[in-house]
Amino acid sequence: MTSHPTILFLHGFGESREVWTEFTREFPDDYRLLTLNLPGHGTNVHDIRDYSMEAQARYVAEQLRQKSVDRALLVCHSMGGYVALAFAERYPEMVAGLVLFHSTALPDTDEKKANRDKNMDFVRRHGVEKFMESFIRPLFAPANRERLLEQREFLEDIGRATPEATVLGALEAMKNRPDRTQVLKNAKFPVLFIAGKEDVAVPTDSLLPQLVLPAQSHALLLSDVGHLGFFEEPELTRRAVLDFAGGVFS
Repeated sequence: MTSHPTILFLHGFGESREVWTEFTREFPDDYRLLTLNLPGHGTNVHDIRDYSMEAQARYVAEQLRQKSVDRALLVCHSMGGYVALAFAERYPEMVAGLVLFHSTALPDTDEKKANRDKNMDFVRRHGVEKFMESFIRPLFAPANRERLLEQREFLEDIGRATPEATVLGALEAMKNRPDRTQVLKNAKFPVLFIAGKEDVAVPTDSLLPQLVLPAQSHALLLSDVGHLGFFEEPELTRRAVLDFAGGVFS
């Protein structure tokens, strides 16, 4: 058992735990904050053979148990949300609440699966560095791509350091993940959706029907924000997460 409520932050594809450093800097001491490098990302690159969402969820559960955490609020960006939904499906009793930060419970569409295949082919032919040069920029809303150049380069640096095996394995795993809308329907924990109206990765029209699925649902929809609200609107998204956490742990 932990003395303070735990908030666990899960990063997205081609990222690392460092993406949360600035976002969490002003969080109060009332919470125990944990950030993990998901398998194959950041410094967690040793002998990774299974990049499936289910395998990553098992890794998360193992890490929480090692840290004596029996229940946590999960704040999860993009692929981190896919992992969190797999985690909630397998370990619902360990979920105090869930923040889907530019993420979705839907599986890839046929078009998205085809794009994953194209991306994997590009990586095999041209390498991770070239891939990240074109992958990161469109994740920001058009108005933020030059305004947040430092943040963009920060993400590109993290992405370029990601091993090719991880990039390929994670793309394949995301392509093959199942529909987990039932997890939202069955959730006994509250869910907060944070979405950008300019998000090309998780379009709001696909997200809106999911907002009504959980018994307790909250949403923050942001104009002029793409897929990276913790950089594009840090104050608004931080406040939303803290307000949500206050309700979860009240």
